[in-house]
Parts: sequence; C-alpha cells; structure tokens
Amino acid sequence: MKVAFQTLGCRVNVYDSEAMIEMFQKDGYELVDFQEVADVYVINTCTVTNMGDKKSRQYISRAKRTNKDATVAVVGCYSQVSKEDVVNIPGVDVVLGSRNKGDIVFHVNQARAEKRQIVQVTDKLLLNTTFEDLGVTSYEGKTRAFLKIQDGCNRFCSYCIIPYARGGLSSKAPKKVLREIEKLAEEGFQEVILSGIHIASYGHDLPEKCDLLDLLEEVEKIQGILRVRIGSIEPMFFKEGRMERILKLKKLCPHFHLSLQSGANETLKRMNRRYTKEEFQEVVEELRKKMEDVSITTDIIVGFPEETQEEFLETYEFLQKMKLTKIHTFKYSPRKGTPAYHMKDHVSGVEKDARSKKIMVQSDAHEEAFLDKYLGHEVEVLFEEGQEGIHYGYTRNYLKVKVQAKEGKNLQGQMIKTKIQERKGTILLGEV
Repeated sequence: MKVAFQTLGCRVNVYDSEAMIEMFQKDGYELVDFQEVADVYVINTCTVTNMGDKKSRQYISRAKRTNKDATVAVVGCYSQVSKEDVVNIPGVDVVLGSRNKGDIVFHVNQARAEKRQIVQVTDKLLLNTTFEDLGVTSYEGKTRAFLKIQDGCNRFCSYCIIPYARGGLSSKAPKKVLREIEKLAEEGFQEVILSGIHIASYGHDLPEKCDLLDLLEEVEKIQGILRVRIGSIEPMFFKEGRMERILKLKKLCPHFHLSLQSGANETLKRMNRRYTKEEFQEVVEELRKKMEDVSITTDIIVGFPEETQEEFLETYEFLQKMKLTKIHTFKYSPRKGTPAYHMKDHVSGVEKDARSKKIMVQSDAHEEAFLDKYLGHEVEVLFEEGQEGIHYGYTRNYLKVKVQAKEGKNLQGQMIKTKIQERKGTILLGEV
C-alpha cells in the first residue's frame, strides 16, 4: 500500500507529518510523492489564512484527480475549525482535528475496510490541555532534528484563529524532551530545533515548576548537542531578568525570530499584542549589544483593520531604524470567529499589496546588508545536504552557505570552518 503526504503551514505541522508518516511505514505502507498514484493521501492542513483553506481544498481535489479510488484523509487546523466544510467536500474519507492525529492509521484502515467516512474532531478544544505526543523516532538523512515540545495557545490575538485550531496550552514533560534529545545526540545529531505553537508558554501548564529557560539550561548539559534553536518567540521572553541566564547558554544559537506584527502601538493594541514597539526595540538592542553576530528576524502584518497610512508609515520607519535581518510580510486575512473579523474600516486589497511590496523591498535591502558583513570572513557551518559536490549548510545565526566540495568528499553532518567569498542573492558562497 502507498501513502502520500501534503503538509501546509508551520514547523509544528511538519513535525506532526513526520510522525504520521512513521506510523504508516510501521504499518507496512510505502511513502511516495504526493504527485504520484497512491492508495492513501493525507493532507495536513493550515487555517491561519483563507489561502491556507483554499490550498487545502485544492490538494484534496488534486488527490482525487490522481486516483479517484484513493482514500483521502484531511487532518489538522482546517479540519478542526471548519469540520462541517471539510466533511462535505466530495471525496474526503477521513476527517481528523488537531489533537486526533495519533490514530490516523487506524481510522484510515477502518475507512478503507468499511467504505464509509470517519470523522474524529475533538469538541471544546480549548479545554484540551493534554499534549499529544506523536513522537518521531527516525530522522534518517537529516542533520538537524526538529522536536515539538509545546502545542496550543492562550494569547488570543484579535486576528488569530490558532487558539481555536490548536487548543489550550499543553507541554511535553521535560524528562521526555531531555530523553529524546539525548537519543538524538547518540544518533549523531549536533543541532536540535525546539518548536511549538507558542513556545514561550512552555511548561506553564505542567504541575512541576519548569519553563522554557529551565529546559534550555538542562539541554545545555547534554553531550554531543552543539547547537540549540528555538522557534518564533515573543520579545517579552527576554525580559524579567532572563537575559543574564540566556547569555550563559553557549549552545543557544544567536538567531531569534521575534514576533512584532506592527511597528505602531495603536495597531498593536487593536491586535491585542502584549508589548509596545519601544519594548521590542529595547530587547533587540540588548541582544545586539550582548550577543555576538545575533540575527533577528520578524513577522509583519500589513493592512490590519483600521491601519491608517500614518500607522503603516510608522511601522515602515520603525523597521527602517531596526534594520532586522529579515521581515516575513503577511497581508491581513480576515478569519471568521476572531474579534478582528468584526472590526470596521478594512484596508483594500490593492493597498495591502502596495504596503506589502514596500516592506518586502525594505527587507531585501536589510538582509543583503547583513549578509555582506560576512564577505571575507570565516564562519562555522553545519552542512546538511549535498549533491554532485555542491553542499549547503547553515551558520549558527542561520545564514545559508553553499560550497563546492572536493570530489568524492561528503560534508553532510559535518561542522566545518568556511570562508565566505561572495553573496549570490540570499545565499553566501564559501570555500571550506
């Protein structure tokens, strides 16, 4: 039997898909590309924007066109938030929500055997604070390991559907996390990426006293792991006396994706973000002052309801001053069920496009200037992939480096000093 996966959305979804693929393989299924003919197609969905919903529906249709007799399973956030919509899409055989992925093979096999639709979507998800530990035990062919340690969110930003799609806060027990990282070290991994929906809330739901910083301090002691990264995090994580403890973490990579969303305080208030642009700036400046070669990236939403031209220019000028390494720009997408959906004075699509393009041009200029600082310098690169002598890898501050290796030499999994010679787009070209 053949199974194919299509994953949309965040790193947490990617991790969940890896775990589900493993479950199918243990049951005797062979993994094939989504474009190929398969017996089972799994679409792990995202619902952060309307585009995510649209893409999910497109992949469902594509699966049925490829093999009309295939079993199609739709899982994840779109199924959770819009269960009835998904159930009524022609050709969908299995519908699972955000916290029902662990039994996917059972439900798929049941739907195939009984020739009927199976729907398992947890109601009252916000009350569900149990961490669904899917577990990934095989990382064959990879040099960096992603580890999901947290799920759910209780921040309720006014534009965001995620709390309703992922449920209440839930964290993986620290002892389990540490055991998994120790196992990864034994298998030869040198870098681990800790991810979650709202990773700064890690441990807040656990009976034992443990937060993300406590966990990072324990990971620091694990032999063999040389690099630790964390997913997107709010700037306030670096406040309340945490900075001095953070600076003692030698394995924590100097690359942070700090959530911003807007550089105008009035917009931040309407978004229900719990910091000001001044607080964001203070954190950035302290990180740059105390952490060598730190790279800071962020997200920006343009065209939020009632965002005036003056507020947008305030954001643009703030970003111009901050000169962050990279800005991921998103055009506001109204999500039914969120407070922002009912706000007045929505910005037109044309204006959103114009504002988005302006931020993207600004981001490109800042990213290129940051990369150019490394021309002629030596950096340490963990190489990941290689083909026909060309190898790619990442520095500690997450800059992508490309090199030409000597004939017959495989650099994958090696941490090597590399001299940067030139920049091509957003990739640094180096020599080992």
